[in-house]
Amino acid sequence: MQLIYAFPEPLPLERARGLQAVNTVAALARAGAQVRLAFAPVAGPGGPVDPFAHYGVPCPPGVELIPVARSLPWPLSGVHSNRLFFANLRRRLGVLLEQELLLVRHLKLAARIAGSLPQARFVYEAHEVFGDTAAPAKRAANRALEGGIMRAAGMIVANSAATAMRLQALYGARGAIEVVPNGVDRPASIPAKHWAEAAQRVVYAGSFFPWKGVSELVSAAGLLAGCKITLLGGDRQRIAELKSQCAAAGAAVEFSGRLTHAQVMLRLGESCIAVLPNRDDTDSAFTSPIKLFEYMATGCAIVASDLPALREILRNDEAVWVKPGDASSLADGIRSLVAEPQLARILGERVRARSIDYTWSARGTRLMTLLNARWPGEGST
Repeated sequence: MQLIYAFPEPLPLERARGLQAVNTVAALARAGAQVRLAFAPVAGPGGPVDPFAHYGVPCPPGVELIPVARSLPWPLSGVHSNRLFFANLRRRLGVLLEQELLLVRHLKLAARIAGSLPQARFVYEAHEVFGDTAAPAKRAANRALEGGIMRAAGMIVANSAATAMRLQALYGARGAIEVVPNGVDRPASIPAKHWAEAAQRVVYAGSFFPWKGVSELVSAAGLLAGCKITLLGGDRQRIAELKSQCAAAGAAVEFSGRLTHAQVMLRLGESCIAVLPNRDDTDSAFTSPIKLFEYMATGCAIVASDLPALREILRNDEAVWVKPGDASSLADGIRSLVAEPQLARILGERVRARSIDYTWSARGTRLMTLLNARWPGEGST
């Protein structure tokens, strides 16, 4: 099977979707597909940065990197858009865009494919419902784009059941919307954890957007004297804002700043309690957080906001569940594991075992099964 995975943003990318795209392409290739990854390249000292090398993901045979500009030439290189990417993609790949299967997760690019390439067979990978998550002034336009994609796509793959159900409710669908969560590069083994020191090994990893609930975690830290909480990620401005909110009498709070993916996984391997404090916001409704799977794969006991999207992955006895957006409840959840390190160990071992179901390779195999069922006998053209 020959696929084109079109990603109209720079790769590598600081956002989690860059890691998700590279791992998905690698997993599809390992599952037997020939994949052209079309992406906007990032310039490095020695030329374009290899996105696979950047994320530490081995690039398997069967992957071809297709750099596609999304910007105007210098001196207008600051002007970039999906429109430019799509125009350059058509120039670069030509008729292949209508001969091979297309996979795309970007709303505007998928809408352009639907409107300009009526013969194209494409899969839309939905990671949120833009008709709900956009600013109010843009929701009507986004719903028009999403509705057109839902009618034109040969297959819709959603990251969660919540995403699938909301898309179905808004737009209907010609067939079932398949649900395939995100994944993780699961370490074959992890270091022995120092559970007796769990109070000093509490961690959060991820972005610092408001809906992620990091502010509530910092507030909870003020109620956890004697603990140490490490926050992995964030830019300088957001870190400065959160530092100003830290209570002197509470837990010690360490901000690492942005780390490489390998460094994050190393720090998670050393941690005992990992926190997922999402607020009950629209964005949280459609999440399939890669960090959750990384917490699981590294054997951390998890304290999680009690939200449907997280309940899809974690069973009732696989996490300590807390009230979303409530710093006091979050502090109680962390404190309960600090007080019972053996319970924390049991929970960590439990989710570590479950994480084998959520590897990137398992995701790639699932996607290939769906593609082969939808387009049986698909081969080279």
